[in-house]
Amino acid sequence: MLHISSHVTVPDSEIDIHAMRSQGAGGQHVNKVSSAIHLQFDIGASSLPPFYKEELLKLKDHRISEDGIITIKAQQYRSQEQNRGDALDRLRELIQSVAIPRKKRRATKPTKGSKQRRLEGKTKRGQLKALRRSIE
Repeated sequence: MLHISSHVTVPDSEIDIHAMRSQGAGGQHVNKVSSAIHLQFDIGASSLPPFYKEELLKLKDHRISEDGIITIKAQQYRSQEQNRGDALDRLRELIQSVAIPRKKRRATKPTKGSKQRRLEGKTKRGQLKALRRSIE
């Protein structure tokens, strides 16, 4: 059971976890031990509240496929259990991140002083470049 918040939990049956061999350096150990974890979570088929599902599907995250399946690969640790915990923590963080309300962006205008400073800088730069020109 993965606890997202006090009211939201995800049963273990909805999370698909497979062990596989890790990539990269590691000598003899990496070739004989399946310590990496490949986690898959189907957003549409899950028991998450509709709000979480909608917000997760809106996310532009490389871990979420077009079909709405979250794929997380954990291979940081040498232990399979540590990698399993890491993958579940990353899934929890991803789901919790959509519950935090985003701040609305307020449109702002440049101040009169900043416009004036920008134009003065442009004229100074133009004068400097004009001095470099050849006189004919």
